[in-house]
Amino acid sequence: MRVAKAKGKLRGKQPKLNPRQEAHLVNLFRQGEHSTAELADLFGVARSTVYRALERDRDRGHPSGHTVPVLSANTTG
Repeated sequence: MRVAKAKGKLRGKQPKLNPRQEAHLVNLFRQGEHSTAELADLFGVARSTVYRALERDRDRGHPSGHTVPVLSANTTG
């Protein structure tokens, strides 16, 4: 591990989507024509990956116009 770190080869898990794919996913979501489940299926990723991509976009200061649903274990209704 020390040798790999010294060589700059130590990495975590690689992202499922490259930056271009993530930007495309966000743009499709902003258009409002696809649900998160549909986007996950289109890009071959889990819905959680879609939610994280949308969250990263929102954190960068790009409000989508849509709200990302917050999943809660405690729902009353």
